[in-house]
Amino acid sequence: MGMNISEVGVEGLVQAGLTVNEAKEFDEILKETLRRSKGLGPREVWRELVAQKVLKPWHPHGLHQLVYYSVYNGWDASSNGPPLYWFPSINQSKLTNLGRVMEAYGPKLLGTLYKDPITSFSLFQKFTAEHPEAYWPIVLKELSVQFHEPPKCILDRTEKSKPGGVWLPGSTLNIAECCLQPTNHPRKEDDSLAIVWRDDGCDDSPVNCMTLKELREQVMLVANALDATFLKGDAIAIDMPMTVYAVIIYLAIVLAGFVVVSIADSFAPKEIATRLRVSKAKGIFTQDFILRGGRKFPLYRKALFVLFCSKVIEAGPVKTIVLPATGHDVGIQLREQDLSWTHFLSSVRHLPRPKHYSPVYQPVDSVINILFSSGTTGDPKAIPWTQLSPIRCASDAWAHINIKVGDVYCWPTNLGWVMGPILLFSCFLSGATLALFHGSPLGSSFVKFVQDAGVTVLGTVPSLVKAWKNTNCLEGLDWTKIKTFASTGEASNVDDDLWLSSKAYYKPIIECCGGTELASSYIQGSPLQPQAFGTFSTASLTTGFLILDENGVPYPDDQPCIGEVALFPLYLGATDRLLNADHDKVYFRGMPTYKGMLTTGDSLGGSGWSLQVPVCLRRHGDILKRTVGGYFVVQGRADDTMNLGGIKTSSVEIERVCDRADESILETAAISVAPVGGGPEVLVIFVVLKKGYNRQPEKLKMTFSKAIQSNLNPLFKVNFVKIVPEFPRTASNKLLRRVLRDQVKHELSVRSRM
Repeated sequence: MGMNISEVGVEGLVQAGLTVNEAKEFDEILKETLRRSKGLGPREVWRELVAQKVLKPWHPHGLHQLVYYSVYNGWDASSNGPPLYWFPSINQSKLTNLGRVMEAYGPKLLGTLYKDPITSFSLFQKFTAEHPEAYWPIVLKELSVQFHEPPKCILDRTEKSKPGGVWLPGSTLNIAECCLQPTNHPRKEDDSLAIVWRDDGCDDSPVNCMTLKELREQVMLVANALDATFLKGDAIAIDMPMTVYAVIIYLAIVLAGFVVVSIADSFAPKEIATRLRVSKAKGIFTQDFILRGGRKFPLYRKALFVLFCSKVIEAGPVKTIVLPATGHDVGIQLREQDLSWTHFLSSVRHLPRPKHYSPVYQPVDSVINILFSSGTTGDPKAIPWTQLSPIRCASDAWAHINIKVGDVYCWPTNLGWVMGPILLFSCFLSGATLALFHGSPLGSSFVKFVQDAGVTVLGTVPSLVKAWKNTNCLEGLDWTKIKTFASTGEASNVDDDLWLSSKAYYKPIIECCGGTELASSYIQGSPLQPQAFGTFSTASLTTGFLILDENGVPYPDDQPCIGEVALFPLYLGATDRLLNADHDKVYFRGMPTYKGMLTTGDSLGGSGWSLQVPVCLRRHGDILKRTVGGYFVVQGRADDTMNLGGIKTSSVEIERVCDRADESILETAAISVAPVGGGPEVLVIFVVLKKGYNRQPEKLKMTFSKAIQSNLNPLFKVNFVKIVPEFPRTASNKLLRRVLRDQVKHELSVRSRM
């Protein structure tokens, strides 16, 4: 049990990292704030401390911890809900994208029930889920979405073969063109900054800049070169870091009517080969090397190894275009059939207008990008993004992260992960500037770039935040221009988020949780709601979901509970197909039908009508906890899919590798659990040894980690190994991973109390 905030004195402040003089001065300010807040609860006290900026970004983290945990000392989350750290004001709320729209349309849509953006947010969210046809025209007008042929309607619900309905039927467009053209957005013009970036090792150099016009010309140049090299409709992979060139290539592929195949540059050769085979890729863009911390890591050679392997590409040869990591020319010898970046571009220099290109307009449901998500067995699911997907992800960033013209948006990621395309489209469709760092985001070079680029919205994954905090690499740098943080990929750690938010005077961290197949997040935070560390405050706009008990029966919407998430199927941007799996089987078959109330018409205003309509629920797979007060915490996956470092993988894939890693292994079981204090899941391997063998857990841990990194992903690591005589199983011999998971949770809990 810690101390209450009123008990904090000079001695405690010194122990938290202040000098004696600093502690005396801070103690006076703290006591004065507490006098003004006398009689108020912990949330109001914390709100006042933040509003008065009593805690500074440069104060030691120990001081932030002392004050925050002392304010909330004795807080009963089971009765009061999670502790809150950020609170919107009415004036702030009306300046947000969504607040502005709610003020304009709220009285018309909600009638007399509308009060203001904060009070009416939950009601408005529910309205958008029940009446998406009323919400989406507003958002399409706000974003840079320009149709070549306008849609016949917003949503056609009559197509019985598609539970999610048919969105924007009859429309054609090119979503890359929408990203590249000036619009009626205020100040989104040709000379607006589209991208800012810096190369690793150039910490003291000015940040590089590219205007919207310059970006458009570069994209059109590459689009012309693509036409000279490939056939329309070809799938073309990008296997390289998310540099300014990767972004140009991505937009050019879409602009020219080809299909992007997303491959992360961290993948092992086997994983690259699988994605090329499944997508039937005809080409691949890569780099000669990846530069990290002054070191060179071969990338083209890894891709070359894949292409030399037999039976990798069933649809014919794959042409490789190689970009230099530095300089103008690649630093290695290429195969005869491959092209350097310079040679690739030279194919269109003879054109009279090589930087002009007429976009290829396609139906809104045409595939533009093939992404991948691991299933529980076999090949990863090949998930096609249509032109609806960018609209969805950009709308969520617009509404929940409040991305707008004038913002500088940075999120260390890769086009091989869903966050890469989400970042790209969220920036360019909202008119913001994309900030890219050509190097590792782990060290001081990246955090200095965030300062120098004037980043206003910074996306993270929790493991990055932990690394920044542990290395103290923000020392002496200023992140106070940041107005919003965002986080996804893993469960957040409360103390790490306390550290992060404090670096910008406690700006909100918008948590996001969704999936590649949704093109967005189904639950998020919102700048129109108070926020609690490591929690989600709302379903995303237009999203409806239920939390099911063990019998598939939904809990009441206002009841704290834990259960499996089931999404309502009307979800613009969600998949209606998979390229290598049965979409209906993966997402719908076996899910319960919900026979609740489906509202039609202006029922919230009192003039509509309601029907009992059966709804086929969509499977997502998360186990979700709803707290007192209506906040959400993700508890893990319903199946055996694990989330390791923000990357979904399956227990079966891990076990296949580990079973072959050492001759002593009889069988293995892989599970992942969240640490007691919260944070990213850790990987644990249970082992049954063959008779007569003896191995030390630490040695097996090293063996397994090496095997997994070589065969699956170099970012995965085994946290610990436990040798057991046998595994718990059902009567039908099915492995009970849940029992093993509970054992590990118990051991971690015991260790944390020692």
